[in-house]
Amino acid sequence: QVQLVESGGGTVPAGGSLTLSCEASGFAFGERAMTWSRLTPEKAREHVAGISNGGLANYKDSVKGRFTISRDNSKRTIYLQMTNLKPEDTGLYTCHLGGTEFRGQGTQVIVSS
Repeated sequence: QVQLVESGGGTVPAGGSLTLSCEASGFAFGERAMTWSRLTPEKAREHVAGISNGGLANYKDSVKGRFTISRDNSKRTIYLQMTNLKPEDTGLYTCHLGGTEFRGQGTQVIVSS
């Protein structure tokens, strides 16, 4: 069955950095697009970044230039490198199998001001 397991969250001061990981299993990882979303403290879910099976990336406007999504097909893992973090980046970050309802449990990111 599809499993997505996120890790790497934590609490950092504004301006800090974190790298999130999402390890996938149960499907042909290299053939599928993957995405990261976040659930804000106000309970709004936002698309943060996506990556195609070929490595093409897209980003929410507010994270462009600060976040980088990548994938390692040999490790069946996607990453989200986050730099210059801002308090408004706080949220529960979740990875998704693109085009499906499958998603992980999420990893919490808290950015203190």
